[in-house]
Amino acid sequence: MHRVAVIAVPPATTFDLSIPELVLGETTVDGRPGYRVRVCTARPGPIATGSSLEVTVPHGLEAVEDADTVIVTGTAARDDVDPGVLAALRRASAAGKRVASICTGAFVLARAGLLDGRNATTYWAKSQEFTARYPEVRLRPDVLYVEDGKVLTSAGLSAGIDLCLHLVRSDYGAATANAVARLVVAAPVRPGGQAQFIATPLPPETGTSLAATRAWALDHLHETLTRTDLAAHARVSVRTLARRFHDETGLSPLQWLLHQRVIRAQELLETTELPMDQVARLSGLATTDSLRHHLTRRTGLTPSAYRAGFTRRPAPGEHRGG
Repeated sequence: MHRVAVIAVPPATTFDLSIPELVLGETTVDGRPGYRVRVCTARPGPIATGSSLEVTVPHGLEAVEDADTVIVTGTAARDDVDPGVLAALRRASAAGKRVASICTGAFVLARAGLLDGRNATTYWAKSQEFTARYPEVRLRPDVLYVEDGKVLTSAGLSAGIDLCLHLVRSDYGAATANAVARLVVAAPVRPGGQAQFIATPLPPETGTSLAATRAWALDHLHETLTRTDLAAHARVSVRTLARRFHDETGLSPLQWLLHQRVIRAQELLETTELPMDQVARLSGLATTDSLRHHLTRRTGLTPSAYRAGFTRRPAPGEHRGG
């Protein structure tokens, strides 16, 4: 079981504080919990929050010493972060633990010196303040989350869900992460480079959402799909398709297709024993060379290494595809 310490820095953002337990706590692998999550703070007990909710944190910073991953959630604290929190984060990073932040938790990581010279992100509305305070950090204010070595940062609110799903995918594979996404009624794992905000956050009432076309494309990933094919299904021009796709997903149609095909390939590698050429064909990546290129670029692993690391044995009575 992977051990996670979530550090609450008062005044804490209650929504952010709930995310790791809600997402990671839903992760099961072969019927067993994938994570043990403990929320901790410098002084256990009731803590200040940025809302009217009262929160009591049961654990002290000793939880960090026992953790494999340490997550700092959103906070309004800036110069008044408890020195014990900063010291615990520095020790965790020095020990090789994975350290992450959600939303304005990035200010705490930066104050601890863990983001110096690294790529990072935070909630876009706080990006100017962050850059003014920490110019030595390479801030990317327009993306969902950033992974730079063993340090990860995410944007605000729902981007914390994306970050936690990314952690699940890194630890247990795409099939498990997508199963968790379904349980928490979240979008499947989104790429970290996707934009934090999109021009049309809700489908327009005129019925022009491309959700039906994206669902159709997921059923036809194994086929050669072009922008013209997608536009024909949506009954719009290619130019309109591109504009609406970006408005609704933050990605171009072809970027979105590639991301979904890599995810499909990951799931096939994890849950089947199909030969690599069939995995490439069924995921729409066409060839084993293309499969190897895109999977290695996304995960750092070759298809064989990915399968060896993330193969999930089926539970008794569970059918395995193939």
